Amino acid sequence: MEKKSLRIAYGEALVEEGRLNPDIVVLEADLGKSTMSCLFKDAFPERYFEMGIAEQNMASTAAGLALAGKIPFYSTFAVFAFGRAYDQIRCGIAIPQANVRICGSSCGLSDFGDGKTHQSIEDANVMSTIPNLTVLNPCDAVETRKMVKAMLTHEGPVYIRINRNDLPVFTADDGVAYEIGKMQRIVEGSDVVIFATGAMVWKSVEAAELLEAEGISVEVINVSTLKPLCKKEILKYVAGKKAIVVAEEATKIGGLGSNIAAKLLGEVNLPFAHVGIDDVFGTSAHSYAELLEHFGLTEKHIAQAARKALG
Repeated sequence: MEKKSLRIAYGEALVEEGRLNPDIVVLEADLGKSTMSCLFKDAFPERYFEMGIAEQNMASTAAGLALAGKIPFYSTFAVFAFGRAYDQIRCGIAIPQANVRICGSSCGLSDFGDGKTHQSIEDANVMSTIPNLTVLNPCDAVETRKMVKAMLTHEGPVYIRINRNDLPVFTADDGVAYEIGKMQRIVEGSDVVIFATGAMVWKSVEAAELLEAEGISVEVINVSTLKPLCKKEILKYVAGKKAIVVAEEATKIGGLGSNIAAKLLGEVNLPFAHVGIDDVFGTSAHSYAELLEHFGLTEKHIAQAARKALG
């Protein structure tokens, strides 16, 4: 399956939308060549602000630009985007509901070589706890492009997390707009439903293929809006299934699995399995695949979770 860079898709989408809307401005914290916001800098240098390694100032400046009528996107590594600027995001962006778009790049374990200090296994979980803040987690490059466009017309602040590695493309490049809060069926099945997000969509599709060979019918759902998480959408895909699996490249505590379980409490009584990262930090590795194996985030682990849930 064709793989594409989500980071390049993000940068190219900024340029594309920047041509159409002169109010779009981009801020960066000395990582533009990694987040790929540098593409916007090349196209519109007068609308690009290099803030240096000063994430708190970048968040506050973005809030001011939003209140002045601009549409600011600011980018940095995910671990810095939420970790270093939490107070500024909470007080300067979320409370006044400023139309700031925050890009947490190299999210999850995808920055495999830099170790636990740079691997943001908790960014989406933490950001989802902040009122007024929408949290997005695309599964591929096409969905990333669609999300950037959707973020322009959305009222209020948005956080999007971008994987560092090239990922297989599952989203159709069909011109259909991305709808925040709506889930997407990637694989249709009848026995077990897997709710997956980000890179785990890819691994869940591979797990579905393994299980299909055993006669187990698997449905894979791409949950690319982590907040707001739509209860109606969850119930729609759970209906008629025998078991539920949630797969996420994030700490299990306060993440997608916890939030789906809370939505289903008192509504559905089905076996439930959760594939995610235990209460530990990341670690350095030679490759992304090595880390996914180490933390139990491969297609084999997801398939095993589904078998266990089915009994």
